[in-house]
Parts: sequence; structure tokens; C-alpha cells
Amino acid sequence: MRAILSRSQSLLPLLLVLSLVGCGSNPTREDGGKAPERSAHGGYGTSSSATFADNPAALRFAQTMQQRHGYDAQAVMDILSRAHRESWIIAQMDKQADHGPRRSSAPSAPTGAWLRYRAKFVTADNIDKGVAFWQQYRGELQRASATYGVPPEIIVGIIGVETRWGRIMGKTRIIDALATLSFAYPRRADYFSTELEAFLLMTREEGIDPFQPTGSFAGAMGYGQFMPSSIRQYGVDFNGDHHRTLWHPVDAIGSVANYFKGHGWRTGEPVVVRASAGPAAGSLQAGFDTSYSLATLAGAGITPAGSLGGAGTVSLLKFDVGTGYDYWLGLHNFYVITRYNHSTYYAMAVYQLGSAVKARLGGGDVRVAGLP
Repeated sequence: MRAILSRSQSLLPLLLVLSLVGCGSNPTREDGGKAPERSAHGGYGTSSSATFADNPAALRFAQTMQQRHGYDAQAVMDILSRAHRESWIIAQMDKQADHGPRRSSAPSAPTGAWLRYRAKFVTADNIDKGVAFWQQYRGELQRASATYGVPPEIIVGIIGVETRWGRIMGKTRIIDALATLSFAYPRRADYFSTELEAFLLMTREEGIDPFQPTGSFAGAMGYGQFMPSSIRQYGVDFNGDHHRTLWHPVDAIGSVANYFKGHGWRTGEPVVVRASAGPAAGSLQAGFDTSYSLATLAGAGITPAGSLGGAGTVSLLKFDVGTGYDYWLGLHNFYVITRYNHSTYYAMAVYQLGSAVKARLGGGDVRVAGLP
């Protein structure tokens, strides 16, 4: 999320809040690493004792909340005066931003970057845990698929990559994260102020203590690591308790499926197809946001190894496997996965992890869809 990854100020969750931050997930770097997390009061990093009681931007924000939403400005300031300015969060955001554009720093020769990234997610242990999650929530996954048209393996893959099926959801107080980034991080203040606004509205709507929710240092929450705006736009009450609670796996299952439906998932269509490629393939730019006709690809010696489901144009996907590059052709649904996190590697990890779990669940060989 949102996902990933550009990270616009539109209500995408999972979108990434920076060029390297996911749909509301902890930032997932292309090398597969996770930015460090910190408990709500102590642990990693340096925490300032400062609050936002006298912060002019916070005061303006409180007044806006009252004007737009009838949320009493003094009540907002009471909350913000108890939120902590966390300097370690600012340091982490700067660290993520300093990575810069990936394409401009791409190595001239293969280094195995995809293999290292995939190894963080598509492991025997993760596959086993994914099978257990699927078995436990089989009925809910089937219901979500029937309701929203999104295959269970995609839902399972997202939740697995984001939080290991709820095992790693972040320990940072969301109010601290969003207040810090709204009022002490000018680079992205407008975006995070919008998310803080959505967070306070969400907690009011759901009757949640605003100091209770925890998640990533960028403000993402729950099994699917949704940003607050995404919860309000795509979160659903899927367990029937009249609340959208993304910390509940059933609500998360429905909400992830609804997110993909909202971003145009096409039921029954393929996601990616492996391609064979000759030396000329390297002359074409690759990425989830590319678009090529089949004739153009054929001219570069690139041919699909399976059915494209009638698609006339596809994206060219390139994966560094150390000894060279593997090529795949991305279809519309692959692009939809990148709306959660704007990264080719991320979307393929979701697809391959979900595919491996599905294969293991069915008693089949997990060496499908290019898996090791």
C-alpha cells in the first residue's frame, strides 16, 4: 500500500505514502527490507517530548476540522496536545525519500535483486502460514471473491506480504505518526494532514479511542496496512458487527477485495504471463506502467508463453535473477495490484506468494508461475 506505492493525495490505500512506501504498509524496499519499527513509548529511535499544543499548523487544522466536519476544534486540540512529536519518524521518512528514483539507479548488470526481494516473502514458512490462514478463513475468502470478483489467492497474497497474515502490523501509535508527519514534516505535510483528517473522522465514526490504534510509522493500519483515507473509502464491515475494523481478519479480507474492485479488477482475467525474450528485449523500457502492442514486442523478439486473455497491449516486466533477466507480460489486473504499492517487484511477490499458497493448499507443486 498504495499503495503503493506515485503516492498521490487521492484516496488510495494502500497507497504508498512515499515513492517507496506501500498502501498503507510499512515501507517495503525493493531489496525486501522493512524500515525499523518502534513501540508506542520507547524502543527504536529518538522520541521528542514535544507535543502540538501550541503548534500554529495544528491550530489551523483544528479549525478546519470544525468548519468542514463539525468536529469541535477544542476537542481536536485536546487530542493533538497529547500526541507526541516523534523525531525518529521524520528520520525514517527522510531515509526512505533519500533512496531516490529506482530506475535512475538501476545497475548496468544483473545482481539478483529480484531473487533477494522474493526470498523475503515467498518462503516455505510463509507458504505454510498462508495455507493455515486460508484454511481458517476459507468461507470468508470465498464470500469475498464472490462479492467483489477478486480471487482468494490475491487477497491472501496481499495480507501475507503486508503483515504476514497479521503477525507484523506495526507498533507505532497512529496519532503520533500522523501528527508528526502533518505538523513537523513539511515535505509531505499536505498529504499527511489529509490522512490525519481521515483518521480522526474514522475514529469518531467507529467509536475508537484515537490513542488506541497502532500501525506503521507512516500511519498504515491493520492486516492490510490501509491508510486512514483508504479505510474510509474502501473499508467494509465484512463480519457483520457494524464496524469497519481492519485489525479484524474478516473485515480485512473484505476490504482488500473491495479495494481491488474499486480499482478496476477484472474478474476471470489473467494477471501476468511469462515471456520468452531474445537479446533485443533489453532495448525496451520495462515496468508496470509501460504499454506495448504484441507486434512491438514480437519485433523485439518477445513472445508470450501462455494466453493473454485477448489483451491487445501489455506491460513489459523485467526481473533481475542474477544470471540475467526473466521477462513477463503484465495485464490489466497486474496493474491493479500495483495500485496497492507502486512497485513491479511488490506486485509480483503478491502474485507469486498467493499462487504458491493456492498450489500448496490444493496439494500441488508450488513451483508454479515461476516459483522456485
